[in-house]
Order: sequence, then structure tokens, then C-alpha cells
Amino acid sequence: METYDIIIIGTGAGGGTLLHKLKDSGKKILVLERGGFLPREKENWESVEVFQKERYHTKEIWKTTGNKDFHPGTGYWVGGNTKVYGAALFRLREKDFEVLEHAGGISPEWPVKYMDFEPYYTEAEKLYCVHGKMGLDTTEPYRSEEYPFPQISHEPRIQELHDGLIGKGLHPFYMPMGVKLNESDMLNSACIRCNTCDGFPCLIHAKSDADINCVRPSLSKSNVTLLTNAKAERLITSAGGKEIEIVEVVVGNEKMLFKAGLVVVACGAINSAALLLKSANDQHPNGLANGSGQVGRNFMKHLSAAMLGISTKANPTKFQKTLAVNDYYFGDKDFTFPMGHVQLLGKSDKDQISPSAPFFTPDKALSEMASHSIDWWFTGEDLPVSDNRVTVVNGQIHLEYNENNAAGFRRLIHTWKNVLEDLDSGHSLVPHGIYLTQDIPLAGLAHQVGTVRFGTDPATSVLDINCKSHEIENLYVVDGSFFPSIGAVNPSLTIMANALRVGDHMITYP
Repeated sequence: METYDIIIIGTGAGGGTLLHKLKDSGKKILVLERGGFLPREKENWESVEVFQKERYHTKEIWKTTGNKDFHPGTGYWVGGNTKVYGAALFRLREKDFEVLEHAGGISPEWPVKYMDFEPYYTEAEKLYCVHGKMGLDTTEPYRSEEYPFPQISHEPRIQELHDGLIGKGLHPFYMPMGVKLNESDMLNSACIRCNTCDGFPCLIHAKSDADINCVRPSLSKSNVTLLTNAKAERLITSAGGKEIEIVEVVVGNEKMLFKAGLVVVACGAINSAALLLKSANDQHPNGLANGSGQVGRNFMKHLSAAMLGISTKANPTKFQKTLAVNDYYFGDKDFTFPMGHVQLLGKSDKDQISPSAPFFTPDKALSEMASHSIDWWFTGEDLPVSDNRVTVVNGQIHLEYNENNAAGFRRLIHTWKNVLEDLDSGHSLVPHGIYLTQDIPLAGLAHQVGTVRFGTDPATSVLDINCKSHEIENLYVVDGSFFPSIGAVNPSLTIMANALRVGDHMITYP
């Protein structure tokens, strides 16, 4: 049986970033990834393959309310879901780390604060090549440095939109994007500002994902071993139940056993909780590290809506993900509770919008809609609820989720519709379903967090402030599971920053 200093299970925003942090530590590291490397192929950039056929999503079936089957919108690759994310890398606001009152309830306080994360946000932005410009977003938290790369310029239709929003007294800002773009030297720029950045794998590896930015560069280190197509099935504790002794892995049809001084679970909030629950034993009858009963509970994924803003004006934009608005993040003068966040999506084509249109809509009409639309993404904060949870029944994942805290989110969409109509009387918002999971009330699973939350009280949390289990001395969880609340911006950068923070702790761990 091979023995390592550290085993990392998962290579996404948490596991991949942690590997980067630890690769120079001299520690012997085994990285387990249940998938393989996502292939570079023509289909990477084909809308029908990516969205309609879900070429890069898992084929497995989970269960939801009423024991109904559903197909989760998630994928298993080196780099995890960062292979197909939109690379929008936002910091949480300072208030997101505090108790925050919403129309639907209370968003809880974090055991660490924004300033504990700030240096790691800065480090993560450098690692993931984030472009942006400070000082434009009125909710922007303190920054110790300017963004490491300059803002991505707006194309003419989006610049017109930007100027119109400014004229209405709003504060649009450049979206922080993790791409390898050099607008001052496009001839030698890795990123070519194409229209396939959001939801697509990047065929030319110009999007900053955990695979390209963290995992592959780490493989040159002799102390790092990556095992792909290797699914961790169970964590086996010592007889006393105080530490993980063995990681049981299935590679193809072969069972393999590994040992390590430290074990890091970073499978994503749903699968990490499921692995802990499936690893129940006599010492941990309700699942590993689950003396609090909190493993799997408090699942959050954001209130989300994708919309097409269809206008009489043509929109020839290709790289559209350049603008965001937070003017309503914490509410407005008539609604004093948080509402949420607005950002641009990647530019849709007719094949992306056709699933949302009536089946009889002709291709020409779909093409006209796509060529005259601006694509929007709205995010609101859902609150941690104990019954929104992951369970495992007969080895199968069950995900229960009931939406909450929707009043502010609905107001956000209504408010934005009025903003667009004021800018352009012909502007209307219609649902854009391609980014959403249609058969259950879950707007996709890209922003999954909260199932193994951290805290200072072992009775109400699973992990301590360093994301180590309260109950099992050598077990860490380093993905979105640790979030006590989700805020209303994309969680990826916070997951990355936390992995860097935990990595600093692990390097000095005795």
C-alpha cells in the first residue's frame, strides 16, 4: 500500500488550487481525480454539443424531492467544473462575512472575516490572471492592490450600454475575469476574445481554470502524483475513529488502497458531503465528521436566472462578459434588504436559445433573436436551511432543495427590466433556459456550497476555521462545502482564496 504525506481528492477550484500551494512544500502528494483530462476537440466550441447534448456533463442520475430522478449539471474532469465555468472571479463583499438581514431571514456571520481573506484573494487573482479595475464598484471591498491585469474593454454595443447606465446614475464596472488576454498585443495573446468563454471548455487553454493554471504546472514536481479516472469510494478510519487511515479508491474495476498523514476532500460541496456520509462506520454511524449532524445540510446554490434582453438594436458583440452591476446588491432606497448581483453572460447563438423558444420557432427567427439580444445573469443569495441537504440512499445521491429568500431576487429582476426599458423602449427580458437545469427547481449546480460548513462550535459546524474536521484530526475539506453563507457573487474566487489560506496552514502543520 502506497503511503503519502497528503492525499487530495478532487482537482477543481479547491483541490487544484491547494495542490498549487503545496507543490513546492516537499511533501509527497497524491492527487485523485475521478475523471480524466477534458479532451481538446472541435466539439469544445459547438453549442449543440456543449449545451443541448451536455457533452461534458456526467451521465449519472441523482434523486431529488419525491424520489424523482434528475441529471445533475456537473462534470468530472481534471480541473473540475472550472473547465466549463465562466471565469468570473469576484470577491465577496465585507458585509457578506457579517450577520446580514435579508427579507427572507438572516445570513449568518463567518468565523473569519474579509480581512483574513484579503491577502489570499490578491494571491488567487494573480494565480488565475484576473483582469479588472478597482474603484468603480460602489460595494467593492477593500483591496490592498490593483487587479494584476487591466480591465477587459467593452465592445461597442456594451460600451453604449455602459454609458447609458452611467447616465442613469448607476455604477457599472468591469467584470473581473480570469483569462489570458493581452489586448495590447492581440497577435501574441492566448485569449482571442471569442464568444465561447461562458459554459464552454476553452479549446486554446486561454481561460484560467484549475487544470491549466494549477494542476498541469504541478505535475513537473517529483513529489506530486496524479491518478486520473480514480474515484474515492470510502474513507476508512483508524479503530478509534480519530483519523483517516486508508482511502479506498476504484480505478477502472480495480480497488486500490492508499494511506496519508493528511487527507483533503475537495470533490465539490455535494460529492464531498456524499463521500463523508458513505464512509460511515461504527465510530461515526451517521457519516464521518458528523457528530453535529450537519454534514450534507445547509446546501446553497444561489437564486439564479439567465435572461435575454432582446432589443431592436443589433448586438454584434463576441466577447460579452465585460460588465457587471452591484447597485442593488444591498437593496435600494425603497427596499432596504439585499437584492443581488447583475452581470453579462457570454454571447448566445441560435443553438443556445432554441431550447427556450417554442419548438416551431424557425431558425431565421432564432438567429434574429440572438443577433439582437444582450445576455444577462442575475444572482441572489439563498440562505442556509437545514433541510436543504445532501443524503445518500443505497449509494445514490439525493439532493433536497426548496428555494428561499426570493423576494429581493424577484425585485432585482423587475428593477433591471425597468432599467433596460428606460435605456431602450424596445428592450424586453425573456427567460434563457440553456444555463439552467430544467427538470428540477435547481438553477444548475455550478455554485454549490455549504454542506460541510466551518465554524468555532463543533455542535453547529463540521470544520474548524482552518477547514479541518473537528472530530477527525487529519481530515480537511477544501472546496465550497465550508461556506456558512453564499453572498450573491460567483463563489469560485473565494474557494480558490480559501484553498491558498488552508494551504499556508497545512505547510506548517506538524
